[in-house]
Parts: sequence; structure tokens; C-alpha cells
Amino acid sequence: MRDIWLVFLRCVRPTLRSPFVIVFGVTQPLLFLVLFGPLLGGSGSWQWFVPGLIIQMGLFSTAYAGFTLIPEIRSGALERMRVTPVSRVALLLGRVLHDVVLLVLQCALLLGLSTIFGFRASIGHVLAGLVFAVLMGVSIGSASYTLALKLKHEYLFAPVLSSTVMPLLLLSGVLLPMDQGPDWLYTLSRINPFSHIADGIRAVIAGNFGTSSVLVGGIVAVVLAVVALAWGTRSFRRANA
Repeated sequence: MRDIWLVFLRCVRPTLRSPFVIVFGVTQPLLFLVLFGPLLGGSGSWQWFVPGLIIQMGLFSTAYAGFTLIPEIRSGALERMRVTPVSRVALLLGRVLHDVVLLVLQCALLLGLSTIFGFRASIGHVLAGLVFAVLMGVSIGSASYTLALKLKHEYLFAPVLSSTVMPLLLLSGVLLPMDQGPDWLYTLSRINPFSHIADGIRAVIAGNFGTSSVLVGGIVAVVLAVVALAWGTRSFRRANA
């Protein structure tokens, strides 16, 4: 735990020196909120649309976190840290903790700004939604760092992200309800695990804790986090930069 905390502090210091990073992560979801949200029509659309933006923020904010690891691999900084007494697992978990904290702050900022447009939810329901965001940040962040560790180069890492993140985002039903599309598209969206997480976030923020969406979304979020953490910790233990 001490090693995780030390790695977390090492990652968080640049963020504290440039708080604009927190605001910058909200820029794209905020543009969707301002420029796309009004097209949905009706006051109730915000209750559906805003929770979906948490999925978007989680995908874009934490999926690209691996880019920060590649320069450390190339410069030898990561290898030098490996020969210190610090736990190799902490080298991953400390970074993931930083990204999760940053994601929660960005989600809280976005939800607060959404109230200007008519979004309403109780504090308890919002906190329940942020639990989903935390699990999502753990899974996506762990996978991002693990991929960066294995690929080691930006020109390999970037195409992998661009070919996976955008389809996952579109098929999660963040922008439009997928059940209004053709059957084949809806079937693809049900295969996408983030569509179930999006349904779960929408349900808890609406206060519908007894629905199957919360149960299925919660199970999917936990399973993704466990699998990604297991893959990441195993890779950081065994990998040689």
C-alpha cells in the first residue's frame, strides 16, 4: 500500500502543477452536452444523456493513459524503478489510482455543469453512479497501461486505441438509444460490455436500484475490473522493458 501511495504521488504531482488537465478532460463531453444534448428534445432527455457521458469520459480519459507510460519505457525510467525495492504491481496500481481519482473529479465537474441544462439527481444517486465510473476507470486504465507495456511504441499503441475506443463508445448507446436502430446494430450493442454499464449508470442515477440493469451492469463492471487488473498485475510482474 505504501508503494502504491508513492507511485500515486509521483503521478499526481504533474497534475497538481497543471490543474488544467482536469478541465481539459471534460471538454469533449461538455461539447456533446452543449451541442448535441439539445437535439434530443424534452427535459427528460438529460437524465438519459448525461449518465452516458460518464461512459464517454471513462473511455477517452483512461484509455489514453498508457501514452504516459511509453516515454518512461523508452527513456529507461520504468526499468530503473523496477530495480528499486518498490513493488512492480504498485507501478501499475499507483498509476491506475491516479487516473481513477482524476476521472471521478472530471465526472463530478461534468455532472455539476449538467445541472445548468436541467439535469437533476440526488447526491446519493450520483455517488452510486460514480462507483460505476471507478470500476470502469480501473478496468480501462489497467488495460491501457498493460497494452502500452506490451506495445512500447506510440505508432503501435495509437492505432489499437483508435480502432477499439470509438466502436465501443458508439455501440454503448451514449449518443442515441440503440434499440431504435436495426436489429443487427442492437445485437452488436448488447455484445459490447459498456452498453450494460451505461444502462446500470442510468438506472442508479434515476434511483431505479431494483432493476436488472443495475445488477447486470454492476456484474459486468466488476468482472471487467478484475480481469483487467489480473492481466495488468501479471504483465507488470513478468515484463522486461
